[in-house]
Amino acid sequence: MSGVLVIAEARQGTLRDVSFELITAACELALAGPVTVALIGSDSTLASQLNAAGVSEVVTIASPVSEFEPHVSAAAVGALIDELSPSVVLAGHTIDSIGFGAAVAAVKNTGFAADVISVAWDDGLTVQRGVYGDKFIQSLEFPGRATVVVLVRPGAYAGAPAGGGSASIRAGVAVDTSVVKSEHLGFESPEAGDVDITKSDFLLAIGRGTGVEDQSDVEPFYELAEKIGATLVASRPLVDAGAVPAARQVGQSGKTVHPKVYLALGVSGAVQHLMGMRKADTIIAVNTDRGAPIFGIPQYGAHTDLEDVVRALADAF
Repeated sequence: MSGVLVIAEARQGTLRDVSFELITAACELALAGPVTVALIGSDSTLASQLNAAGVSEVVTIASPVSEFEPHVSAAAVGALIDELSPSVVLAGHTIDSIGFGAAVAAVKNTGFAADVISVAWDDGLTVQRGVYGDKFIQSLEFPGRATVVVLVRPGAYAGAPAGGGSASIRAGVAVDTSVVKSEHLGFESPEAGDVDITKSDFLLAIGRGTGVEDQSDVEPFYELAEKIGATLVASRPLVDAGAVPAARQVGQSGKTVHPKVYLALGVSGAVQHLMGMRKADTIIAVNTDRGAPIFGIPQYGAHTDLEDVVRALADAF
C-alpha cells in the first residue's frame, strides 16, 4: 500500500492544533496516496473532528492508560505501519512525538527527519528543515526507504478546518497493557503569557531598527498597535533586551504565526525571524536599510523613515 499516516495529538481531552496542521501537510502529499489519521489513546468521540476534508480514514486506537505514554504510541504507530505500509508517517515535532518518533523509525528501519518545516512529493518524498539555527535550509530525500517518519514543526502549516469530511471512522487494534513503561503523574502548566500571538489576524512587529532599548521605549508601539487593531510582537533582540515579553516573540525560538497581515517596522529579517512569519497572508515591511533581508519576502515594502510611518498610521487611525 501507500499513502500518508497522520498521528494526531490530544491533551486533557482536547485535540492539539498540530493535529490539524499535520492534516494540511498530509494533503499537500496527495500524490503519495490516501490520508489516514490515527488517534491513539484518547476519547474516540474526538475522531469526528479529525474527519476533515482530504482525509480518507480515521483510526482510533484504545490505550491501557488515560494520558499519553510514549511506549503505547510507539507500539500503536508500529502496528499501523505494519498494517497500512504508508509511504509517509507525519507527527508533530512536539514533546510527545519526540518521545517515540525516532524509536519507531529505528525499529521499523524507516527514513526519519525531525523539525521539518515543509514536505513535498514528486516521485518520492522531499522535506526541508532548518539547520545551524535556521541560518540555512536543508533539503532531504530518502532513496530506498519505503516508509519515512517525519516530525513536522508546529506552526509550519496552517491548521485544516475540523470536521466536514467524508472519511470512514473505525477502531484499530488496542495496545496491550504490557507495553506501558512509565506512569503519568499529572500536568504542570507553564505561566501563561499576556497574549496568544498565534491567534491574531493582524500583527505589528518591531525590531532593533525602531530604536527600542527598554520597556519604556515600547509603550508608543503598544498604543499604535491598539489604534490600528493589531497585536504587538517583536524580534528576538528586543525580547533578549527585556523590552518585550517572550510571549510576543516571533521566530524560530519564539512563535510561528500565520496572520492575515504582518506589518514589520525596523525588523531586519534574520532567517530565524523569517521562519516564524513567512507564511503570513500579507507582509508589509518598513526599514531604513535598503539591503535588509526582510525586503526579500514582503508583498509591500517601504524604504523610509520609521517615525514618519508611525506618525502617519497614528494620524490615520
